[in-house]
Amino acid sequence: MEKMKKYIGFTKVALPYGWLGNMSAFPIEYCGQTWKTSEALFQALRFNDLEIKAKIQAQQSPMAAKMVAKPVAYKQVVQPKSEQDLKNMELCLNLKLDQHPELKKLLNETGDAILFEDVRARPHGNNLFWGAILTTDELIGENKLCEIWMRLRANL
Repeated sequence: MEKMKKYIGFTKVALPYGWLGNMSAFPIEYCGQTWKTSEALFQALRFNDLEIKAKIQAQQSPMAAKMVAKPVAYKQVVQPKSEQDLKNMELCLNLKLDQHPELKKLLNETGDAILFEDVRARPHGNNLFWGAILTTDELIGENKLCEIWMRLRANL
């Protein structure tokens, strides 16, 4: 008899497993600077322009940090969804785990469940690269964010 797969999805940061999201309020230190969220650092890592990085870092919310980056996307030196972008995401998640040990415990408690950022409520299936949509028995989407989380979990 085949064992049923267990899926753990997350959407908003205030809901269960929301800490897995980049919008969750876990500040991280990187190169002597504090970033309010992994999302802010992740967005800033796409740029070399120090002024843009400073504007991203100054934002009070992760969504505001993301919105600072959008109109200047043409100045990005790291192509979104590229190999370097994936490496940057892994760096951000590693920093988040290392600097917030309680998250290591929570991640470990997910066991062997398949983690995914549930993007079904986003218009036009937006963000099927970082997240996924769970159908009756499979995930649709690349789920790159949680592939990284699951790899980090395996290394705990």
